[in-house]
Amino acid sequence: MAVCLSQAAAAQSSASPPPAAPAAAAQAPAATSPDPVTPYVNARYRLETVDQDGIAESALASTLRVRAGVRTAQWHGLSAVLEGEAIVRLGREDYNDTVNGRTAFPVVADPSDIVLNQAFVRWQPVQQVEATVGRQAINLDNQRWVGSVDWRQNDQTLDAVRAAVSPSRNTRLEYVHSWRVNRIFGPDSPQGIWRDTDIHLLRGSVTLAPVGTLSAYGYWLDLPSAPALSSRTLGLRVTGQQAVGGGVTLHYAAELARQRDHGVNPARFSHDYLLIEPGLGVGPVTVRVGYERLSGDGSTALQTPLATLHAFNGWTDRFLTTPVNGLRDLYADVQWRLGPVLTSAPATLRLQVHDFNATRTGTDYGREYGAWLIVPVSRQISSSVKFSHYDADAFATDTTKFWFSVDFRF
Repeated sequence: MAVCLSQAAAAQSSASPPPAAPAAAAQAPAATSPDPVTPYVNARYRLETVDQDGIAESALASTLRVRAGVRTAQWHGLSAVLEGEAIVRLGREDYNDTVNGRTAFPVVADPSDIVLNQAFVRWQPVQQVEATVGRQAINLDNQRWVGSVDWRQNDQTLDAVRAAVSPSRNTRLEYVHSWRVNRIFGPDSPQGIWRDTDIHLLRGSVTLAPVGTLSAYGYWLDLPSAPALSSRTLGLRVTGQQAVGGGVTLHYAAELARQRDHGVNPARFSHDYLLIEPGLGVGPVTVRVGYERLSGDGSTALQTPLATLHAFNGWTDRFLTTPVNGLRDLYADVQWRLGPVLTSAPATLRLQVHDFNATRTGTDYGREYGAWLIVPVSRQISSSVKFSHYDADAFATDTTKFWFSVDFRF
């Protein structure tokens, strides 16, 4: 069977993705096999523990996700993907999966389920034009605003139509309209499906040498199932890198956005988003420091409900919802390619530290420290160990999380 490659690995970064880490595929790759129909399978086993102050018990979740699908070869520009996934619990149910009622335990948002993950038809009459209709995983830029949340066992997908055109090799324009969001919590959760949405995503990008890639976007979210998260966001993003000699590379990312109320949201607000992230690569080590600011006014704050949120503001997920007084995240991220361990592919060690404050009041929320070791076992198998600790001051409670994962891709 063909290997199902990852398109969501970049989402595991902080705010600007370093070289990709292995992860299971969020979207089936384009058909390249001469066979009319190509099956694919990937699986991920994960052991996750959570120790959280204020909750009586510690969580221990042992889960397996199996994702399988078929993709067709192109015929007159038409191709299709059909993909299902099953998430099963292995062992005791000592965790709150958000639908099992086990509230004495911390949340591990991986409920057992069998779902239709993706089902779409793509039309690509020429290389520069494509349109996709159906249930699909959509990842835009670094997934700060729109992502498939591949970190969790169940993807976030959109029932949507997506159209893209590339007028030149370095330019891309795309538009998405979605009427339903299939969230990671699954259909059994009251918040597992956002129905009757009116979502419009518009993005354009151009790569300009030697500057890098410039993206402009407008995201309109009208969410009747979550009216307080309805918003309109307009923004600009630039990313790039420059070799400065002696094996040293300068990396940089910057982003500025403005978010206002939209659609069914009963509140009235205007919030800013700012990211500044320089970095330096020397040999196998890349160091990034960042300043990310999501403003709040004491009643509302800038929110990113369609994002791959685990990739931002710390791996313990204390800030999945931006506090009403806003969030300032000052962080450092180190990635070290250690070299081959079990195969010719290098192992990777990542270290993170975050300092969190309120943008409105300056209150010290807390700090977080994390480490992540990724070790390829073979071309089809990779393993990882990950640890993160949040030290609370004036927001949430002390939380420690640990993960062990094995990914299989066939």
